[in-house]
Amino acid sequence: MLGIIIGIASIITIVSTIKGTNEQIKESLVGAGNNAVVVQLYQDNYPYEVQYNGVPAGVYPITEETRQELCKIDHVKGVSLFCSRNYADGVYYGNNSFSGNLYGIDEYYFDVNGYSLDHGRSFLKEDYATKKVCMLDAAAASALFSGEDPVGKTVEMQGDSFTVVGVVKRARSTTMQIKTPSDYYQYMNETGTIFLPLKTWPMLYSFDEPQCAALRADNTDNMTSVGQKAGELLSSSQLIGADKTLSYRGQDLMEQAKNLQELSNSSNRQLIWIASISLLVGGIGVMNIMMVSVTERTREVGTRKALGAPASAIRMQFITESVILCLIGGFIGIVLGLALGTVLSNVVGYAAKPSIAAILIAVGFSMAIGVFFGYYPANKASG
Repeated sequence: MLGIIIGIASIITIVSTIKGTNEQIKESLVGAGNNAVVVQLYQDNYPYEVQYNGVPAGVYPITEETRQELCKIDHVKGVSLFCSRNYADGVYYGNNSFSGNLYGIDEYYFDVNGYSLDHGRSFLKEDYATKKVCMLDAAAASALFSGEDPVGKTVEMQGDSFTVVGVVKRARSTTMQIKTPSDYYQYMNETGTIFLPLKTWPMLYSFDEPQCAALRADNTDNMTSVGQKAGELLSSSQLIGADKTLSYRGQDLMEQAKNLQELSNSSNRQLIWIASISLLVGGIGVMNIMMVSVTERTREVGTRKALGAPASAIRMQFITESVILCLIGGFIGIVLGLALGTVLSNVVGYAAKPSIAAILIAVGFSMAIGVFFGYYPANKASG
């Protein structure tokens, strides 16, 4: 049974770690909890940078009516409109400067993107009517205030003063996995975010800037389709007379995750084939043991035949013994595989995800090995 135990345990371990790795890839790219996809203006294949290219002609602001149309897209649970700068300049508190993200948001933004209040207060209804207030996340608060409580203090932005009313945090977050240079630069760019009411945005920057839309999907798997449909709707309604190179597109993070998962799966499939060799070796071992068993039990087989036992009964006896032998090895392999998957997940830091389908296939495969490799000795015994 040793070959079968090792083969089944190896396959269960590999499949469990594959599922855990795929979930980690999805969480690292997409995040967990909010399922928000951002739809923004693109020029050709690159996001349009208003900060450097100015406000494009023929691009209409997104109206509340259009936002309501976005809400009607299948699998959409919420829609928010916002403007942003990835590298804000002219933001100061005393001698401390800030060069992170600056967002002008509507009243739906925090709910759609999974933010909750950490301390202070959130924006009130009257704050969204061009009131000079702002909120920070923890990284921005640390960068500007160096450990002081920012609530009630004043931040200077482009020469205007904004009062900090609260600090927000992600309702759920994931730990960034830094394994490649691109992961490092993505992590380094997470320098914090300042949030302003959307109607105060023209005080700092241009009027009628192209807005972005954040849409919260009902689950992670629907994020791609939600982003595509929202991009098509905004392109048809907001780009009347605009440059044909401009279009609205959703960030297809799920497609990136699938590509990385497929790359991971292709290498892991090779490991599964290698582990399957152990099953082949184990099956041959079962056949050899059953051949020895038939030889040693020649007198028993002869006695049964003399008493009138049909060949089919003798054949079934030895096949049943072979199947039971393989099933015992299979069950031991499954338990060992689950244990090894848990140990390996603790070592590499990924949560193991046992696959019910893989376990059922392992049991069925064990039975198939018993029948296939047990048939020849059983048939020889019955003859």
